[in-house]
Amino acid sequence: MEIPQAKLETAFETHIAKELPFLKEEKLLIACSGGIDSMVLTHLCQSIKLDIALAHCNFKLRNKESDGDETFVKAYAKQYQIPYHSITFDTEKYAQEEQLSIQMAARALRYNWFEQLAIQNNYMYVFTAHHADDNLETFLINLSRGTGIEGLTGIPQVNKKYIRPLLPFSRVDIEQFALEKEIHWREDSSNSVTKYVRNKLRHNVIPEFKTINQNTLQNFNKTIQHLQQYAAFTEKQLARIKAEIFKKAEEKSNVYTISLKALKEYDISEGDLYFVFKDYGFTSWIEIENLIKAQSGKQIFSASHRLLKDRAVLLLMPLSNESKKEKALEIELNKKEVSLERGLLKIEEVEEIDVKNKNTIYIDKDKLKSSLSVRKWNNGDYFYPLGMQGKKKLSKFFKDEKLSLIAKENVQLLCDKDQIIWVIGHRADNRYKITTQTKHILRIIWIE
Repeated sequence: MEIPQAKLETAFETHIAKELPFLKEEKLLIACSGGIDSMVLTHLCQSIKLDIALAHCNFKLRNKESDGDETFVKAYAKQYQIPYHSITFDTEKYAQEEQLSIQMAARALRYNWFEQLAIQNNYMYVFTAHHADDNLETFLINLSRGTGIEGLTGIPQVNKKYIRPLLPFSRVDIEQFALEKEIHWREDSSNSVTKYVRNKLRHNVIPEFKTINQNTLQNFNKTIQHLQQYAAFTEKQLARIKAEIFKKAEEKSNVYTISLKALKEYDISEGDLYFVFKDYGFTSWIEIENLIKAQSGKQIFSASHRLLKDRAVLLLMPLSNESKKEKALEIELNKKEVSLERGLLKIEEVEEIDVKNKNTIYIDKDKLKSSLSVRKWNNGDYFYPLGMQGKKKLSKFFKDEKLSLIAKENVQLLCDKDQIIWVIGHRADNRYKITTQTKHILRIIWIE
């Protein structure tokens, strides 16, 4: 049953007071195309005296019709003394440059502009005029493409700074209200073109649903509410599980270890892997499942993160944490302190050996052939581990020390030209050790 039109204003005011009361105190921006939905939304916001401004995008896709829309919205804003912003886009050019569909290009352009306007003019929220029928269309589009629970929860009423205050109301509610209140609007001729999926659903599919059951929209809204509640419950459970199985690799690190044993103990199924890792950009649970079954050292990437297998754990890290083969950092011998990527080196000449720990070494200064340098390790590197006979490849040393892939990537080497003096924080080289003939002792401390 549709809302009686004489009561739509009251229903809208009640909805704002109950669900979105914070809007009364904020500066708001309405995305106003000039169509019936955005004009009704503007009228309703005026009727309850919200602090609004209008923003209109001219995408130059319908020639004179697009210019007419812009003129219409500008005149309305002037008539009612509403702050007004407009912008013109070369949408087709942008779509070609970015290799996007016209619809996606227009969406990217307008939302980028809304963000700029909000920052420049202190608009706390941006209103769009999506309503219940739009929500049903979006649900069916996502359903037809194949989607998870998130794609079936509909358009969110509040998404960061974007708010859709008309979501509880139907297209019929809005059309009848506009006619009753004699609200003028611009008709978008492209809305009748059924080559677009949304328009096919709007004109051909959804009307058939409504002939089968006149309460289709109301029942759909109930279904959406149930799905949203289920999704919220699932998110809470996942947050609890993730808090228990995602462990920081190091105290101040943003690298996490995920125990494969813990995933099994929590009975994380193949499909569940998507929900566990989706916040990090991994959208294919099959890829993650294959990684779990792969040998150590295999990895997959999202746009923002890397996920790799290291024996019995998965390691999750931002891409910015990837080790880089940087040029060696040269250190002058008279330098007392050197800042490195992950800490500080303190270098000083001392009379005798005092403190002994893994982060402090003592070397014979006279054995140095050149100035010191620090670099990352490379395949093929070797050194002569202190306390052992002969040389050893770093790769073998790391394996024997059971270093994780992340720990190996973070290893830094203190070098004397091409020779390794110290695998910093792990083992010094035998060739530079202190002997009874040593005359000058250098103490080098690593502070992580």
